[in-house]
Parts: sequence; C-alpha cells; structure tokens
Amino acid sequence: MGLVLDTVGKWIAAYLQKEVPGYEPFTPSDPEHLRGLMREGDVLLVEGNSRISGIIKYLTQSTWSHSALYVGPIDGAREPDGEPHVLIEAEIGAGVTSAPLSKYFPYHTRLCRPVGLSYEDRITVCRYAINRIGFGYDTKNIVDLMRYLVPLPVPQRWRRRMIAFGSGDPTKMICSALIAQAFGAVRYPILPKITRAGSRNARREILHIRDSSLYMPRDFDISPYFEIVKPTIVRGFDYLSLHWADRQKPLGEVAGAMDPFQVEAGSSTLVSEPADESQLVLSEKVSAMRGHS
Repeated sequence: MGLVLDTVGKWIAAYLQKEVPGYEPFTPSDPEHLRGLMREGDVLLVEGNSRISGIIKYLTQSTWSHSALYVGPIDGAREPDGEPHVLIEAEIGAGVTSAPLSKYFPYHTRLCRPVGLSYEDRITVCRYAINRIGFGYDTKNIVDLMRYLVPLPVPQRWRRRMIAFGSGDPTKMICSALIAQAFGAVRYPILPKITRAGSRNARREILHIRDSSLYMPRDFDISPYFEIVKPTIVRGFDYLSLHWADRQKPLGEVAGAMDPFQVEAGSSTLVSEPADESQLVLSEKVSAMRGHS
C-alpha cells in the first residue's frame, strides 16, 4: 500500500509542477544586473508558471508563487556548464534542493533584502538552509498534494490555512516556510504578531514568531523589514539614455500650445481674499488719526 501511495503521490507532484505553455513575463529579469547585485541572505521571489504556481497565486492573491534563498556558491554543487548553485529552495516532489541563479532568468522576479542583518546572522541563515538540502517532501501524503488539484473558491481568512493544511513535516518544507524558519533562527522578523505591553510610563511592542507554515512568498514583499531592491535602478538609471523605437515628438506638440505655468505681466500668482468690512473701517480710522497728528 505504501508503494502505491508513493507512486500516486509522485504522479500528482509531477502534474502540479508541469509548466503551462504560453507564459511570457511582462518584465523578465536582467541576468547581469541581478547576478552582480545579490548578497547572501537575499530572498528571490518568482512568478512561476506551473499548475501549482497558478493555484498559489490565487490563494495568496499575489504575483509571487515561489521563493528561494540566495546563499552564494555552494561547494560541490554545479551545473554541467560549470555554473555554481547559489539558491536554496523547497519544491513539491523534490523537497529542499539547490539551484543556479540562471534557473529563474526567464521569469519575472523580485529581490527582497533583510535590512541591517549582521554578517554573522546572515551566515547563520544561509547555513541553516544549506544544512537542510536533501530534506524530502513526503509524496505519500496524498491529502497534502490533492488539495492543490481542486482550486475551489476559498474565503480569504482561510487561504493561509489552506496552504499550511496537511501533515507536519511535508508542509513545513514549502519554499516560504523553509526561508521563514531560517530567518526565525536568528530572530529576524518577517511579519511577526505584535502585542503591546507596558505601564503608564512606558509602552513597548512585543514580537511573536508566527508558525512558519503560514508564510507565503508575498510576505517577504510586503514585510516592513525587507527592502525591495530593483537592479535596474540601483545600478544607475538614466531615462534620457534609452533608445526608443519611435522618434520623440517636439515638446511643444506634446505639451500643447497653452502653457499652464505662464503668468501675465503685472498679475499676481496669488489670489487675495476680499477684506473684511470691519477691518476696512478700522484702517480708515487709523489713517484719519495719523492725519490729525
């Protein structure tokens, strides 16, 4: 029976991971800029195009369906062409694996960077993820996999629980949960629960770590503790140096004949408010008194 469940589980996992044809990213990644900008501890969000990606994007109401942690070159992990593996990710069916950065060049991505994370803690986060390479996804857990085959309308308050539902270990190895656990190891916040406590003289915020299985890829995007790094802008962006397919129209033609900022000679840009009648009477009395003196 165990062999049958394992076989069926692998078939479901392969079906869910199959890519949907016709995908074209609206803004594909810039490989050279992205490669030269990433640091250890950065989180790469990916807009996937597999069957499960579409379901995750629906459940999370987000562009991002997958996340991977950048850890730098991993010893002994390379592609046949020599490219090193620099990402740690967890996928259904494959479990926790390493991957080269070029794997996600064809996709729309976003780079999220933890702010102020010390060098020691950054290394700890990376080692935490690297040490979990080989952790598998239990394909015998059919319930955990079959829920993705039926993307029924789900109330928003249940969507996080829908992704986290299932048995213990398999669900904890989804991509965002693995990364959340790594940052939780050094107490770096993503979207913690916050309670306020204190006395009359002082109040402080108490942070509580959420269950890692409830985290989604989009949480790194909306987290107030992660910086959104856009390689095109960071490397220096000058819109005047761009080469457009069509020629630019004369500025006068684009803006129109009327200049909204033009001011006639002798006119004031500020409209004075009408004076109050009592103020006018008072002003006349003061002027008369000065004349008699």
